[in-house]
Order: sequence, then structure tokens, then C-alpha cells
Amino acid sequence: MLSFIKNLIPSLVANLKEVSAHPTSIVALVGVLILIVAFIRIRKVKITTKMITQIGLALALSAVLQMFKIYHSPQGGSVTLGSLVPILIIALVYGPEVGLIAGFLHGMLTLVLDPYIVHPVQFLFDYPLASMSLGLAGYFQNNKLLGVIVAVFMKFICHFISGAVFFGSFAVKGQSAIAYSLIYNSTMFFEGAICLIIVAILPIKMLSKMLKTDSTLAH
Repeated sequence: MLSFIKNLIPSLVANLKEVSAHPTSIVALVGVLILIVAFIRIRKVKITTKMITQIGLALALSAVLQMFKIYHSPQGGSVTLGSLVPILIIALVYGPEVGLIAGFLHGMLTLVLDPYIVHPVQFLFDYPLASMSLGLAGYFQNNKLLGVIVAVFMKFICHFISGAVFFGSFAVKGQSAIAYSLIYNSTMFFEGAICLIIVAILPIKMLSKMLKTDSTLAH
């Protein structure tokens, strides 16, 4: 048994070195695992016709707000007039699971409106996963501003990973891929600040009561 373990350890070390030599595969694995967990949670959600309508309206409003760009980055991404807010509201009203659904659809909408794809894994992190992160706001229904901060920060993390792994070649001479991605995706903080201001002003509890009352009347 001891000899088997001794022979197994070098093999495991070699395999781990091989995996670490291909960071794209690790990123892909993490992304797929996150999607699997998300869709397992989404399957438990009961979606009503009224909720579908409200998600559709949120996506339409988000699309309109995306057209008002304060700044547009050359490799995709932009600072808008709060285009993330409608999705954040859905998450804050209905919780994280419905927020994940709205976020996924928002990612697909963003792909249509502002596409930039260089690799399937980059697509995964920049579009569906990044936008699904907005659904995390639903875990903070009693603290809307903290919910916005967490959701936008996780969206930033998705874009940061994508930038560090796939867009490092755009970095200037002497600049690391991590530094490049951090600087490039810092626009998310401006987008987040705009979202915070808007959500702080909006009466989320009143909106939640109105939307949920409408959903009840739909039955």
C-alpha cells in the first residue's frame, strides 16, 4: 500500500503541473462548474407568466439604457446610464434564482448588442457568467446597496479573469496581463457607482410590493 502511494504521488504532481501549464482549461472548468450549480438552482424556481413579462420589460429597459454609453471600451464593455439596474431590481425583488435567469438573458442580450469574442471560455466569462453575477444581489434583499456592490464586484471579477487570461497580449510592453486587465476593467467601478446612486434613490421595497402584488393578481 505504501509503495502504491509513493508511486502515485509523483504521478499526481506531474499531472497537476500539466494542468497548471494550461490555465485556460482551469478557467473553463471553473466556469462550467459555476454554470452547472447555477442551473441546478434555477430548475427549482417556479416562473409565472407575470414574472416572465417583468423580466422581459427589464431586459428591454436595459437594452435601451445600453445605447446611452458614457464610455465604450475598444475590446468590448462600456459605462452606461445604469443599464444593469433593471436586472439588479429583478434580483432584489424576486431573489437570486430569478436574478440568475434574468442575468443569463441579459448576458445574451449584451452579446447581441456589444459582441467581442476571441475564445469560447472568454465568451463564457464575459457574457453569461458576468451577467449572471448580477443575480447575487438577490441574496441581499434587506440591504440593497450591499447587494449592488457584491453583484457588480463579482461581475468585475468575471471580466477581470477573462482579461487576464485572454487579453494579456493587448498590454503595453512591461505591463503584466493582470495589471492590464485590472486597469481595463476598472470601468466597472464607474458603472457600479452609477448603479449604486440609482438603486439608492429607487424605492425598492415599494417596487417589490407592487410587482409581487401584480404577480399574485395574475393567478
